[in-house]
Amino acid sequence: MLTAALKASQGDLSQAIALLTAQVPEEEAEPVAGDGRAWSSQRRIVEISLDGPKDDLQTAIELSLQESQNAQEEERELNRALEASVEESAANAKRKRCEASGESANPADWIRQDDWPVGVRNVGNTCWFSAVIQSLFHLPVFRRLVLNYILSERDKRNVAFMQELRCLFALMVGSKRRFVDPSAAVELLKDAFRTSEAQQDVSEFTHKLLDWLEDAFQLAAHGSNPEDKQENPMVQLFYGTFVAERTIEGSTVSNIEQFGQYPLQVNGFNNLDECLEGAMVEGEIESLHSDQTFPCGRQRWFSKLPPVLTFELSRFEFNQSLGRPEKIHKKLEFPQVMYMDRYLHKNIEQMQGRREEVKKLKNQLMALHQKLESYKSYGSGPTKYPLADMLEYVLEFATTTPTSTSPVKDVRHQLQTSPADPSSHRDPSSDKLKSQEGWCCSEPSTISLSPASQRSPVHKPFTQCRPVMDAPQHPSPHSISEEELLCVKSCLQRWRIEVENSINELKSSIEGISQSLGGMYSDGSLCQAPYRLHAVLVHEGQASAGHYWAYVYDHSRQCWLKCNDVSVTESSWEELVRDSYGGMTNASAYCLMYIDDSLPHLVAEDTDVETGQVLQGMDALPPILRRYVQEDNRWFKQELQEWEEQLCRRPQEEPTLPSQCVTQERPLELERQQGSSSSLSFRCYLLCQAFHEEYSRLYQLSQEETTPQSDPRLQHVLVYFFQNRAPNRVVERTLLEQFADRNLSYDERSIGIMKEARAKLRLIKPEDMDMEEYMKWHEDYNLFRKVFVYLLTGLEQYQNGKYVDALNYLVYAFQNNRELLMEGDRKGVEQQFIALYRRKCLTELNENAAKLFASGDESNVAAGLSIMNNTVIPCMHLMIRDSVSQEDLDVIEAMRSRWCSYLEQDMEGVLQEKLSEFLPRLLDCSVGRIEITEPPKVRPGVPHDLGSRLAAVMESIHDTSIVTVK
Repeated sequence: MLTAALKASQGDLSQAIALLTAQVPEEEAEPVAGDGRAWSSQRRIVEISLDGPKDDLQTAIELSLQESQNAQEEERELNRALEASVEESAANAKRKRCEASGESANPADWIRQDDWPVGVRNVGNTCWFSAVIQSLFHLPVFRRLVLNYILSERDKRNVAFMQELRCLFALMVGSKRRFVDPSAAVELLKDAFRTSEAQQDVSEFTHKLLDWLEDAFQLAAHGSNPEDKQENPMVQLFYGTFVAERTIEGSTVSNIEQFGQYPLQVNGFNNLDECLEGAMVEGEIESLHSDQTFPCGRQRWFSKLPPVLTFELSRFEFNQSLGRPEKIHKKLEFPQVMYMDRYLHKNIEQMQGRREEVKKLKNQLMALHQKLESYKSYGSGPTKYPLADMLEYVLEFATTTPTSTSPVKDVRHQLQTSPADPSSHRDPSSDKLKSQEGWCCSEPSTISLSPASQRSPVHKPFTQCRPVMDAPQHPSPHSISEEELLCVKSCLQRWRIEVENSINELKSSIEGISQSLGGMYSDGSLCQAPYRLHAVLVHEGQASAGHYWAYVYDHSRQCWLKCNDVSVTESSWEELVRDSYGGMTNASAYCLMYIDDSLPHLVAEDTDVETGQVLQGMDALPPILRRYVQEDNRWFKQELQEWEEQLCRRPQEEPTLPSQCVTQERPLELERQQGSSSSLSFRCYLLCQAFHEEYSRLYQLSQEETTPQSDPRLQHVLVYFFQNRAPNRVVERTLLEQFADRNLSYDERSIGIMKEARAKLRLIKPEDMDMEEYMKWHEDYNLFRKVFVYLLTGLEQYQNGKYVDALNYLVYAFQNNRELLMEGDRKGVEQQFIALYRRKCLTELNENAAKLFASGDESNVAAGLSIMNNTVIPCMHLMIRDSVSQEDLDVIEAMRSRWCSYLEQDMEGVLQEKLSEFLPRLLDCSVGRIEITEPPKVRPGVPHDLGSRLAAVMESIHDTSIVTVK
């Protein structure tokens, strides 16, 4: 069953088959005495696989299976008898599905701590299921409806789903496990979609879930009569109505429509209220905190709000130019408590009047802001300045003492007689700055002479060779009479006071109108419909890939929970805001669930009818579900006991195996199968089959085309080996060790393959394998993954504006990747791609540091020079030390020119001194030692994680079409 590509390397595969089918020593095989059929069959398989054509392998396997058929049939009959004697229940079936559901193979790590909420296992692109189910489960009114549902027609798919959902909820209430397995419910739900492999959209899933729940309750309560749907508890809980009004030729037409999840657009809005205004009213309605207006024509008003109000935030849009969907990462704020009165139809008259008032206030506010801006940005040219500052500067000029000494001649004389040669401080390989008359311009008007330089001369090697004496601090009038000075001073001071008073009055008026706008909808009459935030569904990633989790408010514990698949941890509102508002990372809220804060029964726990006490844990379950959970807990306890027994028994049974190879096994029937000689040949067949299938799959994957969004080498180590032509012995041993991994052995077939693979590995002698070569290939792959982790982390930090961290990661990615590329082109990533974003980070950091320095503020200057000295300059020196490209040289020269331009500007003596100390290190790469700050440690991640991150990062970079990632 090898493909054409695999058959091309038939000679290599012969060695693998020979290795796999080698005879197992007697002391390890433990054959049944007197039974030689399996041994002879195994010899025949070995002979044919080594000497005969590949097609004879299947024939030999069929002969072996025929010879061992009777023994296998006897074992199956025995197993049936054993299984019939064991009490099987639905809980046992659930237990089997959960056997391999933990991140750790040790069941002791799956134990629930006290009564802490349990997680939901991700069974393959089902994080959306966990997010929605957790948000619904922690709503007590919904949990009661599901747990107390009375089953009706079992042939209905939605009723079958309800049954599985009841079992899942029951386990979430009373299970002793730290997380539960939702496979049965997920499989039923996946059948409703076109594909079961793609990651489903959380809103699409929630729509289908509510539809099925509605139908299931409809069948249980009233059959299929559609007229009784208003009595359906799902409709009463999740569905509301709104009135849609449209004005056509002066007449108003209205109709009532039902809604479940209410969709809201995110783009163009800053908070949830603005989204609702835009969705409810298509008219010239003013937003409180933005300049948005909406065209008139159609209005929507809620006529009935559901107890559970769900907003679906539309964070995806289709990019017409790129021809693909993109995620909207814009920040959108939402409150913990919001009042829905302003959107109710019963308040339409009151709201229309207030909206007209809001419009007038907004117009006034806009005019005031424009007036204030005219004072802050004054002037008719392209560059504008604050008017009050301009008046102050003119006054300062007018009051400066006139002088008859011309500073031009003195400065020019000093520049001409200066022995300092700036070109001696620069790299001889650089030519651009030599054509610019050194680093300082010869125009005397650009030289700054501060008071500090008049009192205490400071040597500045880049600007002068001796101190400049008797020069004025600032420009001054050549001559001015006392009468002229008095008149100018009086006018300028009066005008400045008038301007400052006008600015203060404008600010006061703006603050008053803003307060009026803020309280427009916050009076008591519009605070009668409070809704409290119950759950936030978060999506992290891009449009094509990502991960879902949920923040859910636990009403009994009075705290926020972060439900992320199997992990449920206590959280806070601050963490929720950081992950949900958006605008900072790739994570943002995708769905908001609010509940009516005036209905306490929504969050009230079950109570005992007689005593009134709150029912906790198993006491809150119906009797049939309580027995189901008790049975599952009994099986889980037995698993723990078996695990402890195996830990004690395994060292005596397999003393040659390392402790990490201890594997949890099914005790009775599997040991019987592995003790028979017929099972040995069957086990060998299973390993050969699995080896061929995996070899073929990975070889085909290695032939796939690499795109900017995907790299097959991230999927598996053997893909990396195939593309780099690793020796066959390295490929074969790596694949055998994969099948010998105990973490993959979760059923009888896998355990048999694992044992056979371990036996084959023990047959490989030290002289048959160069372990140094083997380890070197795996170290190269680990370094390749490390390069990708640094590269992707650096790109993510760059997109988030964290250029210092981004540059550190990219520098380390570049250096490590350079080592890989020295051994082969396919061993690393394309170096030009890393260099491109390294240059972008350098440019951004250099510009930010230059702006901080130019501000003149002491703290800003220190921060700017720190960025240059600790991050930028070490990277520049490292680039020049290595083989630097012309693009890198151009960026470095542009950065140097940017700082040298400050020599032509007026600045204080302290800044001149700092610049004099800084420039030699920037211009001379031989100065100082190269020290690059090591980036924070990051988890290398499994290959699938890196592949998803690569797709997400590259999708967010618009110029990926011109960049090829090897």
